[in-house]
Amino acid sequence: MSASTPAATRRRGVSMADVAREANVSGQTVSRVANGRENVDPETRARVLAAMHRLGYRPNSAARALRSGRFHSIGVIMFTLSSFGNMRTLDAVASAAADAGYSITLIPVSHRTGGEVSEAVDRLSEEAVDGVIMVVEAHLLDEREIDLPAGLPVVVVDSNARDRFPVVDTDQAHGARLATRHLLDLGHRTVHHVAGPESSFSAMHRREAWERELRMAGAPVPPVHVGDWTSESGHEIGRALASDPDVTAVFAANDQMALGVLRAMHEAGRAVPAEVSVVGFDDMEEARSFWPPLTTVRQFFGEVGRRSVEALIREVEEGELHGVELVPTELVVRESTAPPPS
Repeated sequence: MSASTPAATRRRGVSMADVAREANVSGQTVSRVANGRENVDPETRARVLAAMHRLGYRPNSAARALRSGRFHSIGVIMFTLSSFGNMRTLDAVASAAADAGYSITLIPVSHRTGGEVSEAVDRLSEEAVDGVIMVVEAHLLDEREIDLPAGLPVVVVDSNARDRFPVVDTDQAHGARLATRHLLDLGHRTVHHVAGPESSFSAMHRREAWERELRMAGAPVPPVHVGDWTSESGHEIGRALASDPDVTAVFAANDQMALGVLRAMHEAGRAVPAEVSVVGFDDMEEARSFWPPLTTVRQFFGEVGRRSVEALIREVEEGELHGVELVPTELVVRESTAPPPS
């Protein structure tokens, strides 16, 4: 079989010269089409694209990156893939990146150390990314051992960048105020809080806003109960709350812990919402199927992911830097809240 046969061409890879011969145009014309240039006649462009399709030609992204200085690739460093919010955010980041013509490279961070974050950034640098979206715990970005390459565009999600990088996040504080105010407006004397881990940026802001709203209303501030985002921790804390007859309202920092609280209340024979009202945070799909359906604070994870990609691309392509961009939250009232028993 000669080197000019289609099979041989496929084995060695299709070049621009092959496409040029197939379309009967110059190599420069093929290059302009491959790089998305506008100065090509529409009929000629169509002929070149058809030739590319027939031959199976794929533009060399590495060569294009050398010419343009960009790789059209985004790195994502994410603390955990197990949480509802992170998976929804990652899904939105991937979709928004694809829509913008970028691929993503994901590096999970498991041990919560600044050194591991630095290693993840080094790995992404080797993968030739244009910038990085970081979805990590707050304290990791405070550690001096984190070393980022100079000039690498970075956007932070759900964490505290301390003015080092642009931040895109849910308005955590506003959501917690909505939840607390809802329960107070129903007539509850105070609101007990099941908080997330103390190392969590989101949990910290929800807890601070809950306490601030109680103090502004002149309501007592009960001791905080700290969970770990799981329904098991919510259940354990809920058992203690259920044993206290003075507890009539509970705000849990996420829906999974709220589910554990609901179970504990049912097991203790305390009716929800007739005796105890419960509010969650996230509005995960299953929240409407809890019993009773859960009143919760809706986060728009898709919007957070989309805006983080937009902010990073603006930084990569235009050099634009923005401070903190907050995505609003919304209270979704269902059947798990009601006025306190008279």
